[in-house]
Amino acid sequence: MNEFWLKTRVCVTGGAGFLGSYVVEKLQARGCSDIFVPRSRQYDLRDLSSVVRLYDAARPDLVIHLASIVGGIGANRASPGRFFYENLIMGAQVMEEARRRNIKKFVAVGSVCAYPKFATVPFHEDELWAGYPEETNAPYGLAKKMLLVQAQAYRQQYGLNSIYLLPVNLYGPRDNFDLSSGHVIPALIRKCVEATAQGRGQITAWGTGNATREFLHVSDCAEGILLAAEHYNKPDPVNLGSGQEIPIRDLMQLIAELTEFHGEIAWDTSKPDGQPRRALDTSRAFREFGFRANTPLRDGLAETIAWYRSRVPSPPPVMSP
Repeated sequence: MNEFWLKTRVCVTGGAGFLGSYVVEKLQARGCSDIFVPRSRQYDLRDLSSVVRLYDAARPDLVIHLASIVGGIGANRASPGRFFYENLIMGAQVMEEARRRNIKKFVAVGSVCAYPKFATVPFHEDELWAGYPEETNAPYGLAKKMLLVQAQAYRQQYGLNSIYLLPVNLYGPRDNFDLSSGHVIPALIRKCVEATAQGRGQITAWGTGNATREFLHVSDCAEGILLAAEHYNKPDPVNLGSGQEIPIRDLMQLIAELTEFHGEIAWDTSKPDGQPRRALDTSRAFREFGFRANTPLRDGLAETIAWYRSRVPSPPPVMSP
């Protein structure tokens, strides 16, 4: 039990989603009993009157804003306007109503997609404005980046204690395994599991496999968010990551090994790689509020694969001719 959370009324937008569900569980474990999780069917955060009703109902001391429209490269390319507008308007309205009501603290959660395409690796928070984001997800990344601009402006003018966090790519149980809208890890896991179960000898992965990424287990990210919510009160953005960079080709081989897929991996080079490299400098998070990721990638992938397999029906056996 944590005295800070025992006395705090918390609203978690997106609290029923992938990351949000872990944040809510960790809040409960800390003894927070007054948690409000708005559902989109009741509170459309794109609509200002719904945001007002949300604050009337929740009466929060602290808001953790996680709600967003997200997806992989394919989804971002298909709906750049939607990803820009809906993320921008949700964040702007939720934070504006927070400052109108003088809430004690606002935790804005952005995205690694806000970083410039060719930022120096590992990405340091001071380089956030050193260039334009990678084109395939720039509208989404810029919309999330505006949360930082708004948070700093509102702190300066209105005294709103608003902080901004930048998680790297997340993965883990409860992720979105839809091939049309999911991110790289759940997509590769699903392809390998299905191919193994169906006896298929080949799967196709996007791009060249040469791009690198850093991945953070969703439970570790939730822990970082709550540590920052409790202990961090400065305007500077803070990265949340694992500190481990891996080429997508090596990630694919690791997932194939863990799923026992022994077939061929074909790389569709007509599809984009996205950002060439992506890895974060996480020293500020450790220095400011003691955050360090605890889940090794191999262990987290094995856990995620086991979770996915437990929730998909077994395919019919492959019949010999």
